[in-house]
Formats: sequence, C-alpha cells, structure tokens
Amino acid sequence: MRIFAPVPLWALSRHVPAVAAVLLASIDWSYAQNRTFDCILEPRQKIKLATPVSGVLKEVLVDRGDVVRKDQIVAGLESAVDQAQLELAKAKAESDATVKAREARLVFLTKKRERTSGLLAKGAASAAALDEIESDFGVAGQDLREAQANLRIAQLEVQRAEEVLKLRSIKSPIDGVVAERNLLSGEYAYEQAPIMTIAQINPLNVEVFVPVALYGTIKVGMEASVTGEAPVGGRYLAKVEVIDPLIDARSGTYGIRLLLSNPDNKIPAGLRCKVEFPNGP
Repeated sequence: MRIFAPVPLWALSRHVPAVAAVLLASIDWSYAQNRTFDCILEPRQKIKLATPVSGVLKEVLVDRGDVVRKDQIVAGLESAVDQAQLELAKAKAESDATVKAREARLVFLTKKRERTSGLLAKGAASAAALDEIESDFGVAGQDLREAQANLRIAQLEVQRAEEVLKLRSIKSPIDGVVAERNLLSGEYAYEQAPIMTIAQINPLNVEVFVPVALYGTIKVGMEASVTGEAPVGGRYLAKVEVIDPLIDARSGTYGIRLLLSNPDNKIPAGLRCKVEFPNGP
C-alpha cells in the first residue's frame, strides 16, 4: 500500500496552476459566505426632554414605560401669572371703544369741514374758520390711526401671552416611550435639568460591525434578516440605511446601520441580535 504525503499549496500552484487557482478562489468564496454577524437593537433616538423656561413643575403626566405621542403634553409648569397676563391682554384687545370714539369724531369733523367749505363759498364763513377745522380734522385722523395701532399692538400682546403660556406646557417632540423620569411635581425645572428621557423605538436602529472584506458588497437599501435574542426571538426584515465611510484599521471592520420597523413597539430596544446579509445585491 502506497502512502502519499500531502502536497504544499505552493508546490501545487507551481506544477498545476489551474487547480491551485480554483482552491484559492474557493477559500475566498467560503469566507465571503459568512454574512451573519452579531448586532444590537437601539432606539431610533433618545431625547432628554427639558423645559425652555424655568419654573416649578405643577404636574408630570407620564411615568416610565408610558407610550407618548408627538405633541402630547407630558408635563406642565405653574402658570397662574402667565394665565392672568393673557386674560389682561385679551381684555385690552377686545376693547375698541377708543377706536370707535376717534372714528366718530373724524366723521363729525368731516361733515363740519364740508359745511364750512360751502359757507365759505357763499361768503358766510371765514377762511380762518376753515383752517381751524382742517387742523382739527388732521389731528383727528392721526388720533384714529394711533388708536388703531394701539389696538393692533394689544392683539399682538395676546398672541405673545399665548406663546408664553404655551412654554409652560412641555410636549413630547416624538412618538416614543418614556425611558426615564427625572423630576416630579413640585420640583424646580430649568433648561439644564431634563424632566424625562423619551426613546423612539419605532423604527429601531440595528447597529452592526462587519469585516472590511465585505466592503462594497453591502449597499444602502439592501434588505437583511434580523433575528432577536432569546427569549424575545423573532425574525424580521431590516433595510440598510447607513454605511460608515470610515474603516477601523485596528479591528478591520466598519459599521452599518439598518432600519427595522417596530409597529406597536413589540420589539424592545437594547436587545442583542443576529443579522444575516444576502449574497446578492
């Protein structure tokens, strides 16, 4: 029985180049087929929600784990003073008595000027009398415009008071869940002290690092299969959204972010997972 010693690859390539080329191609191809990698599911975004104005919290309407919607009021500051200022501004804006009085005086002077002009034409009135009426008429016109401007300013004060009052109501800027509540009713809130943290978990970000050997084979828009870690489990389709243009030379990897739809927030954020990329585009 004859025993054959293994032939080194370099020797095979020297004597049988075609066979060696096939073997090398097979090695590279098997490495490229390993397209399943560890990943992690992260919130789309996390917002530390604070107040644009300082004040004492009157109420915090949500707690950790609560689902919130965009523009939903989640907390409110004490606003009695701002409410009173709004009511005062409305009262001023609704009072048009000054404008009505100035309008009535202008109508009166208009008629008086017409009568005096007719009498002057007949020689029954003096030019000085008409000049005096013209002067009063001009002043009355200015008074009316001033009254109208003041009324307009009062109306703008109402809008300003309404906006100031709105700042006392803290709204969620996104759809999400309350990940953390930092302040309670009665505590002092200011710009640098977040009241709560809200996390958007629909959709989810799938963060994964892949070998540089796969660079160029994974494209933006490509769909990949994501499997959740036990006990959550489940298999989902995610779409490649971001491919990092920078490669980590030390680890020989680069980052990819996929977007995973999460209706009804069924999949928890922070879950470890596996992502499998297809072989083709």
